Amino acid sequence: MSVYKHDYRAYTGKVTPLWARVLVLARYGWMDAWSSKITVGLFTFSLLPLIVFMIGIYLANNPIARALIMKGGQEGLAINARYFMIVLQFQSWAALALTSWVAPRLITFDLADDALPILLSHPISRFGYVFGKFIALFASLSLVTWVPCLLLFAYQGYSSTQPWAAGNLRIAAGLVVGAVIWITFLSILGLALSSWVKWRVLATGIIFAAVFVPSGVGGIVSAILHTKWGSLLNLPVMMSLLWQRLLGAPDFFWTEATLPTSAIVAMLVLACAIFAAMLNARIRAREVVRG
Repeated sequence: MSVYKHDYRAYTGKVTPLWARVLVLARYGWMDAWSSKITVGLFTFSLLPLIVFMIGIYLANNPIARALIMKGGQEGLAINARYFMIVLQFQSWAALALTSWVAPRLITFDLADDALPILLSHPISRFGYVFGKFIALFASLSLVTWVPCLLLFAYQGYSSTQPWAAGNLRIAAGLVVGAVIWITFLSILGLALSSWVKWRVLATGIIFAAVFVPSGVGGIVSAILHTKWGSLLNLPVMMSLLWQRLLGAPDFFWTEATLPTSAIVAMLVLACAIFAAMLNARIRAREVVRG
Protein backbone atom coordinates (compact mmCIF):
# COMPACT_ATOMS: atom_id res chain seq x y z
CA MET A 1 0.00 0.00 0.00
CA SER A 2 1.32 3.44 -0.84
CA VAL A 3 2.30 5.75 1.95
CA TYR A 4 -0.21 8.42 1.01
CA LYS A 5 -3.03 5.89 1.39
CA HIS A 6 -2.32 5.38 5.09
CA ASP A 7 -4.49 7.17 7.60
CA TYR A 8 -2.45 8.68 10.47
CA ARG A 9 -4.02 9.42 13.82
CA ALA A 10 -2.71 11.00 16.99
CA TYR A 11 -1.58 8.63 19.72
CA THR A 12 -4.40 8.13 22.20
CA GLY A 13 -2.84 5.53 24.48
CA LYS A 14 -1.53 5.88 28.01
CA VAL A 15 1.07 8.62 28.45
CA THR A 16 3.97 8.25 30.88
CA PRO A 17 3.64 10.74 33.76
CA LEU A 18 6.08 13.63 33.78
CA TRP A 19 7.76 12.52 37.00
CA ALA A 20 8.31 8.98 35.67
CA ARG A 21 10.12 10.16 32.54
CA VAL A 22 13.08 11.23 34.65
CA LEU A 23 13.27 7.74 36.12
CA VAL A 24 13.64 6.29 32.63
CA LEU A 25 16.82 8.29 32.12
CA ALA A 26 17.98 7.37 35.62
CA ARG A 27 17.41 3.68 34.93
CA TYR A 28 19.33 3.70 31.66
CA GLY A 29 22.05 5.84 33.22
CA TRP A 30 22.37 3.32 36.05
CA MET A 31 22.61 0.44 33.56
CA ASP A 32 25.21 2.25 31.49
CA ALA A 33 27.31 3.11 34.54
CA TRP A 34 27.33 -0.43 35.90
CA SER A 35 27.83 -2.13 32.55
CA SER A 36 31.56 -1.40 32.86
CA LYS A 37 33.81 -3.91 34.63
CA ILE A 38 35.88 -1.01 35.92
CA THR A 39 32.83 0.33 37.77
CA VAL A 40 32.31 -3.05 39.39
CA GLY A 41 36.02 -3.23 40.22
CA LEU A 42 36.03 0.20 41.85
CA PHE A 43 32.93 -0.69 43.83
CA THR A 44 34.52 -3.94 45.04
CA PHE A 45 37.73 -2.14 45.96
CA SER A 46 35.76 0.47 47.94
CA LEU A 47 34.24 -2.29 50.08
CA LEU A 48 37.61 -3.64 51.23
CA PRO A 49 38.10 -1.02 53.99
CA LEU A 50 34.66 -1.93 55.34
CA ILE A 51 35.86 -5.47 55.99
CA VAL A 52 38.72 -4.07 58.08
CA PHE A 53 36.37 -1.77 60.00
CA MET A 54 33.95 -4.63 60.61
CA ILE A 55 36.76 -6.76 62.00
CA GLY A 56 37.69 -3.85 64.27
CA ILE A 57 34.14 -3.67 65.61
CA TYR A 58 34.13 -7.42 66.18
CA LEU A 59 37.42 -7.33 68.07
CA ALA A 60 36.32 -4.38 70.20
CA ASN A 61 33.13 -6.15 71.30
CA ASN A 62 34.43 -9.71 71.70
CA PRO A 63 35.65 -10.52 75.23
CA ILE A 64 37.96 -13.30 74.08
CA ALA A 65 39.55 -11.05 71.44
CA ARG A 66 40.07 -8.31 74.02
CA ALA A 67 41.67 -10.78 76.39
CA LEU A 68 44.02 -12.27 73.79
CA ILE A 69 44.84 -9.31 71.57
CA MET A 70 44.20 -6.18 73.63
CA LYS A 71 44.90 -7.79 77.04
CA GLY A 72 41.44 -7.06 78.27
CA GLY A 73 41.59 -3.36 77.44
CA GLN A 74 39.59 -1.45 74.87
CA GLU A 75 41.39 1.88 74.82
CA GLY A 76 43.26 1.12 71.62
CA LEU A 77 40.08 0.32 69.67
CA ALA A 78 37.20 2.44 70.89
CA ILE A 79 34.11 2.37 68.71
CA ASN A 80 32.94 5.97 68.92
CA ALA A 81 32.30 9.03 66.78
CA ARG A 82 35.97 9.30 65.82
CA TYR A 83 35.98 5.70 64.61
CA PHE A 84 32.96 6.24 62.38
CA MET A 85 34.36 9.51 61.10
CA ILE A 86 37.40 7.58 59.84
CA VAL A 87 35.01 5.13 58.19
CA LEU A 88 33.15 8.00 56.52
CA GLN A 89 36.40 9.55 55.30
CA PHE A 90 37.59 6.32 53.69
CA GLN A 91 34.26 5.74 51.97
CA SER A 92 33.93 9.35 50.84
CA TRP A 93 37.27 9.31 49.04
CA ALA A 94 36.33 5.99 47.49
CA ALA A 95 33.20 7.77 46.24
CA LEU A 96 35.42 10.39 44.58
CA ALA A 97 37.23 7.66 42.63
CA LEU A 98 33.90 6.16 41.59
CA THR A 99 32.60 9.60 40.55
CA SER A 100 35.63 10.24 38.35
CA TRP A 101 34.79 7.10 36.36
CA VAL A 102 30.97 6.99 36.39
CA ALA A 103 30.13 10.68 35.82
CA PRO A 104 31.88 10.92 32.41
CA ARG A 105 30.06 7.78 31.26
CA LEU A 106 26.73 9.44 31.99
CA ILE A 107 27.33 12.73 30.17
CA THR A 108 30.39 12.54 27.92
CA PHE A 109 29.06 9.79 25.66
CA ASP A 110 25.90 11.79 24.92
CA LEU A 111 27.98 14.82 23.97
CA ALA A 112 30.54 12.90 21.92
CA ASP A 113 27.80 11.15 19.91
CA ASP A 114 25.71 14.33 19.51
CA ALA A 115 22.82 12.58 21.23
CA LEU A 116 21.57 15.56 23.24
CA PRO A 117 19.39 17.00 20.43
CA ILE A 118 17.70 13.61 20.03
CA LEU A 119 17.17 13.12 23.77
CA LEU A 120 15.87 16.63 24.35
CA SER A 121 13.53 16.37 21.37
CA HIS A 122 11.53 13.91 23.46
CA PRO A 123 9.01 15.23 26.02
CA ILE A 124 11.63 15.86 28.70
CA SER A 125 13.23 19.10 29.81
CA ARG A 126 16.89 19.93 30.27
CA PHE A 127 16.34 19.83 34.03
CA GLY A 128 14.74 16.40 33.71
CA TYR A 129 17.70 15.14 31.69
CA VAL A 130 20.24 16.40 34.24
CA PHE A 131 18.15 15.21 37.18
CA GLY A 132 17.87 11.72 35.71
CA LYS A 133 21.66 11.52 35.37
CA PHE A 134 22.01 12.95 38.87
CA ILE A 135 19.78 10.23 40.32
CA ALA A 136 21.85 7.49 38.66
CA LEU A 137 25.12 8.92 39.98
CA PHE A 138 23.73 9.72 43.43
CA ALA A 139 22.37 6.18 43.82
CA SER A 140 25.71 4.69 42.74
CA LEU A 141 27.64 6.78 45.26
CA SER A 142 25.17 5.93 48.02
CA LEU A 143 26.21 2.29 47.76
CA VAL A 144 29.74 3.15 48.91
CA THR A 145 28.99 5.91 51.45
CA TRP A 146 26.02 6.20 53.79
CA VAL A 147 24.54 2.75 53.09
CA PRO A 148 27.62 0.72 54.23
CA CYS A 149 28.28 3.24 57.02
CA LEU A 150 24.80 2.65 58.42
CA LEU A 151 25.30 -1.11 58.12
CA LEU A 152 28.46 -0.80 60.22
CA PHE A 153 26.54 1.32 62.73
CA ALA A 154 23.85 -1.35 62.94
CA TYR A 155 26.50 -4.06 63.34
CA GLN A 156 28.10 -2.13 66.21
CA GLY A 157 24.70 -1.77 67.88
CA TYR A 158 24.13 -5.51 67.50
CA SER A 159 27.61 -6.51 68.68
CA SER A 160 27.82 -4.22 71.70
CA THR A 161 27.02 -5.81 75.03
CA GLN A 162 25.61 -2.48 76.21
CA PRO A 163 22.67 -0.48 74.80
CA TRP A 164 24.86 1.44 72.36
CA ALA A 165 22.77 2.41 69.32
CA ALA A 166 20.10 4.41 71.16
CA GLY A 167 22.71 6.57 72.86
CA ASN A 168 24.64 7.25 69.65
CA LEU A 169 21.92 8.20 67.19
CA ARG A 170 23.79 11.42 66.48
CA ILE A 171 26.53 9.34 64.86
CA ALA A 172 24.02 7.66 62.55
CA ALA A 173 22.41 10.99 61.63
CA GLY A 174 25.83 12.54 61.06
CA LEU A 175 26.84 9.67 58.79
CA VAL A 176 23.75 10.10 56.62
CA VAL A 177 23.80 13.90 56.47
CA GLY A 178 27.56 14.12 55.95
CA ALA A 179 27.55 11.48 53.21
CA VAL A 180 24.53 13.00 51.44
CA ILE A 181 26.18 16.45 51.39
CA TRP A 182 29.37 14.96 49.98
CA ILE A 183 27.83 12.80 47.27
CA THR A 184 25.46 15.61 46.25
CA PHE A 185 28.47 17.87 45.78
CA LEU A 186 30.37 15.15 43.91
CA SER A 187 27.40 14.41 41.64
CA ILE A 188 26.97 18.05 40.61
CA LEU A 189 30.72 18.51 40.19
CA GLY A 190 31.14 15.33 38.16
CA LEU A 191 28.23 16.02 35.82
CA ALA A 192 29.21 19.67 35.31
CA LEU A 193 32.85 19.00 34.49
CA SER A 194 31.99 16.01 32.30
CA SER A 195 29.57 18.13 30.29
CA TRP A 196 32.41 20.39 29.14
CA VAL A 197 34.81 17.63 28.09
CA LYS A 198 34.03 15.15 25.32
CA TRP A 199 36.93 12.82 26.17
CA ARG A 200 36.16 10.51 29.07
CA VAL A 201 39.76 10.02 30.22
CA LEU A 202 40.36 13.77 30.30
CA ALA A 203 37.11 14.29 32.22
CA THR A 204 38.25 11.77 34.84
CA GLY A 205 41.49 13.68 35.39
CA ILE A 206 39.72 17.04 35.55
CA ILE A 207 37.38 15.81 38.29
CA PHE A 208 40.36 14.84 40.46
CA ALA A 209 42.12 18.11 39.64
CA ALA A 210 39.03 20.14 40.61
CA VAL A 211 39.22 18.67 44.11
CA PHE A 212 42.96 18.69 44.82
CA VAL A 213 44.39 21.64 42.84
CA PRO A 214 42.36 24.28 44.74
CA SER A 215 43.46 22.56 47.97
CA GLY A 216 47.08 23.26 47.09
CA VAL A 217 46.25 26.85 46.16
CA GLY A 218 44.44 27.30 49.47
CA GLY A 219 47.44 25.96 51.36
CA ILE A 220 49.71 28.45 49.59
CA VAL A 221 47.33 31.33 50.34
CA SER A 222 47.12 30.36 54.02
CA ALA A 223 50.89 30.08 54.32
CA ILE A 224 51.66 33.39 52.59
CA LEU A 225 48.94 35.51 54.17
CA HIS A 226 48.98 33.71 57.55
CA THR A 227 45.22 33.30 57.49
CA LYS A 228 42.83 30.43 58.00
CA TRP A 229 40.50 31.52 55.18
CA GLY A 230 42.67 29.91 52.54
CA SER A 231 41.32 26.60 53.86
CA LEU A 232 38.01 27.46 52.20
CA LEU A 233 39.65 26.29 48.98
CA ASN A 234 40.82 23.08 50.65
CA LEU A 235 37.92 20.70 50.12
CA PRO A 236 39.38 17.79 52.18
CA VAL A 237 39.86 20.09 55.20
CA MET A 238 36.41 21.65 54.85
CA MET A 239 34.62 18.32 54.58
CA SER A 240 36.61 16.79 57.46
CA LEU A 241 35.67 19.71 59.70
CA LEU A 242 32.02 19.41 58.66
CA TRP A 243 31.95 15.64 59.23
CA GLN A 244 33.61 16.07 62.62
CA ARG A 245 30.92 18.49 63.77
CA LEU A 246 28.05 16.44 62.38
CA LEU A 247 29.21 13.27 64.13
CA GLY A 248 30.35 15.00 67.33
CA ALA A 249 33.89 13.65 66.95
CA PRO A 250 36.74 15.24 68.93
CA ASP A 251 38.66 18.06 67.28
CA PHE A 252 41.93 16.79 65.82
CA PHE A 253 42.74 19.66 63.45
CA TRP A 254 45.24 22.39 64.14
CA THR A 255 43.78 25.68 65.27
CA GLU A 256 44.64 27.57 62.08
CA ALA A 257 42.44 25.24 60.02
CA THR A 258 39.31 25.82 62.12
CA LEU A 259 36.57 27.38 60.01
CA PRO A 260 33.02 28.42 60.92
CA THR A 261 30.39 25.93 59.82
CA SER A 262 28.45 28.71 58.11
CA ALA A 263 31.49 29.58 55.96
CA ILE A 264 31.94 25.93 54.94
CA VAL A 265 28.29 25.57 53.99
CA ALA A 266 28.31 28.86 52.08
CA MET A 267 31.40 27.79 50.13
CA LEU A 268 29.82 24.45 49.21
CA VAL A 269 26.59 26.15 48.11
CA LEU A 270 28.56 28.65 46.01
CA ALA A 271 30.52 25.86 44.34
CA CYS A 272 27.32 23.91 43.59
CA ALA A 273 25.75 27.05 42.11
CA ILE A 274 28.76 27.54 39.82
CA PHE A 275 28.62 23.90 38.67
CA ALA A 276 24.86 24.16 38.10
CA ALA A 277 25.44 27.24 35.93
CA MET A 278 28.05 25.30 33.95
CA LEU A 279 25.52 22.53 33.35
CA ASN A 280 22.85 24.99 32.33
CA ALA A 281 25.20 26.58 29.80
CA ARG A 282 26.31 23.26 28.32
CA ILE A 283 23.18 21.09 28.20
CA ARG A 284 21.42 22.44 25.12
CA ALA A 285 19.10 20.94 22.50
CA ARG A 286 21.29 22.40 19.77
CA GLU A 287 24.87 23.49 19.39
CA VAL A 288 25.83 26.70 17.64
CA VAL A 289 29.03 26.45 15.61
CA ARG A 290 30.66 29.69 14.56
CA GLY A 291 32.86 29.52 11.50
